[in-house]
Amino acid sequence: MREGFSWIGHAAFALPRRSVFSLALTTILLLPAAANAGVLSETDLQKVEALKPLFAALMVDLSQTAKRPDIAEVDVNCINSTIQELLQISDELASYEYLIAMDRDIKDSGDNNPMHDLVKFAADKSSAILTSERKRLAQPSDQCARSPVASSKTQETLHVIDTSTTVLTSIRDRL
Repeated sequence: MREGFSWIGHAAFALPRRSVFSLALTTILLLPAAANAGVLSETDLQKVEALKPLFAALMVDLSQTAKRPDIAEVDVNCINSTIQELLQISDELASYEYLIAMDRDIKDSGDNNPMHDLVKFAADKSSAILTSERKRLAQPSDQCARSPVASSKTQETLHVIDTSTTVLTSIRDRL
């Protein structure tokens, strides 16, 4: 398991270990990566770190809700679909995770720090992925849209994606 991701294997997740949250994005890697190279400010680091428990709580909540015996099958199917969408987003973000992880090996903090452009590029592409996937999640099937539990969980998921996108956009804009 990659350093910095030990929290992903938490027993509360009944999901595959593979980058449940590269979705917590590349953002989770921004914290240790930027700390070595000095690319991000302390405020940026705190914002990024705040995403970690947000994503973890979302995945735990979705997973636990889908397992509740009092939840209708349609809700379970919709929630599982949301979980699958999040895993797909995670897979799409994996290459940007790798780019940001490279920052651990580059300690140059001068004006021509190559990590500056690399972090900016990764934040930009990650934001684009999240924006695109948000559009897809915001258009649930009719069945899921009519289901109050599934609809509520979709709104929670969209909120987490929006928060992450805002943080990444803010970081990218300052770089």
